[in-house]
Amino acid sequence: MQKAGVKGETDLSIPPNPAMGDFAFACFNLAKESGANPKATAESLRVKLENLKSGIVEKIEVAGPYVNFFLDTGAIAKLAISDVLKKGKKFGVGEKQKEKVMVEYSQPNTHKEFHIGHFRNVCIGSVLVNLFRSSGYKVISANYIGDIGAHVAKCLWYIKKYQKIVPPTNKGEWLGQMYVEASRAIEENPELKSEAQETQQKLEAGDKELIKLWKETKQWSLQEFKKIYDLLDVKFDAWFYESEVEKPGKNMIGELLKSAVAKTGEGGAVIVDLKEFGLETFLILKSDGTSLYATKDLALAKLKFEKYKIDKSIVVVDSRQSFYFKQLFKTLELAGWKKDLKCVAYEFVRLPEGAMASRTGNVVLFWELYHDVFVSVLKEIKSRHANWKLKIIEKTASRIALSAMKFDMLKHAADKVVIFDKKSALSFDGFTGPYVLYAVARINSILKKARFKGILKEGYELLSAPEEKRLVLMLANFRQVVNEALEQYNPSTVARYCFDLAQQFNDFYNKHSVLKADNKNLIKARLALSASVKQVLENALSLLIIETVEEM
Repeated sequence: MQKAGVKGETDLSIPPNPAMGDFAFACFNLAKESGANPKATAESLRVKLENLKSGIVEKIEVAGPYVNFFLDTGAIAKLAISDVLKKGKKFGVGEKQKEKVMVEYSQPNTHKEFHIGHFRNVCIGSVLVNLFRSSGYKVISANYIGDIGAHVAKCLWYIKKYQKIVPPTNKGEWLGQMYVEASRAIEENPELKSEAQETQQKLEAGDKELIKLWKETKQWSLQEFKKIYDLLDVKFDAWFYESEVEKPGKNMIGELLKSAVAKTGEGGAVIVDLKEFGLETFLILKSDGTSLYATKDLALAKLKFEKYKIDKSIVVVDSRQSFYFKQLFKTLELAGWKKDLKCVAYEFVRLPEGAMASRTGNVVLFWELYHDVFVSVLKEIKSRHANWKLKIIEKTASRIALSAMKFDMLKHAADKVVIFDKKSALSFDGFTGPYVLYAVARINSILKKARFKGILKEGYELLSAPEEKRLVLMLANFRQVVNEALEQYNPSTVARYCFDLAQQFNDFYNKHSVLKADNKNLIKARLALSASVKQVLENALSLLIIETVEEM
């Protein structure tokens, strides 16, 4: 049986077969408490509940140790549909919470290119922000930009050493190429590594010429990132930069040394011994005095709570950084920093050909992927709607392309590797974004033909078909889906719900006519049901930062 997912109600479930009821209560735990037989307990409970039956519960039956509840379709349809139509975009929004949460995500490095691994991070982080906000929390969405460090120094060293000419356009992409070439040059000639390290030391020491080049090139990357965020409809409330927390991080390391949380290791590097916690040795400052990610992340954690007065900090990171964050959080704990820190790790994105690595240049860039998908959709729409204006065609193509890309990133649980396949993601059949968008577009067409006003005062009892009942129950369960996704930090729960609801509507539509039903009242009731499905699909897709289209 499928668990209903209500926290604290693990005995309540949804039977796999509707003939067994709409909800079932397992009496195993209840019987254990009373020392009675589960089947006898179920029958005893049924008798007691019979007297409490309301207009919503049509009948109660016992099947072995289970008490099965059958709901009245008309009654729940009236409650669910009227609630959806009344609340509209606010349907499914939870009650206001006191806690303030910060979700840090995206975190691209300047002087590197934005690839589809970064894209998955943005998708997951954005949905977590939306889930918290929809659940009534105060949320600060934050981005932490890696604008200094070894990778930046390596890129600047290469540009200066080989006097590379800056192109007039696509400067952000060019920087990424310079980083790849720099990495390749050092790999082929290891003796050059010391030159790049010296560049980092000079940069951190404030070399004026390097600082000028760094500031200029950094802006090229940031401009590129912001174009992508605008396209994805992603906005950040707070921006952090590694360069801003480098010195505070070094100061914090000094404090850790004084308190004996940290110590100087062999060669002069600063470490935290975490072996007793099964976390090995944590390196927090290089032997040459230059900073590491840990140097800055220690200060960043402190800055978040002090500046924004948050109650919880969530960081979305590549799964390969999971162990590192365990070390970081444990170090903060040993330093007396007992705050609510959470790391949400996701697996990387593969192509059918294999994995990616930015150091070797074997990456799929976001812009390349988006353009490829967009062109494919554009061609298809032009063939279907030759009479559409170009502006409408391009807008629709962009939304469908982004829906395919975002949905494909989000339909997998974060701990699953994504193998992105363009053909599969763009399919109008199966577990895809375009499939869900098409269901919304189909309902738009129905409502437009009927000139539906969005109001229904009576006639809900006419919705008696099994397909209609399943739709109504799914609508009523939307808030619980959001709760479950948030509790598990799992956006794929919402993506699955979108697909299941769209699939259930298509099943209903294929078996029952909406506009040619037996009578006018049934037509109105089915229009109200269809409008409610559309609204909930739009609300759910909005959580996934996916915009719908009027027509496809």
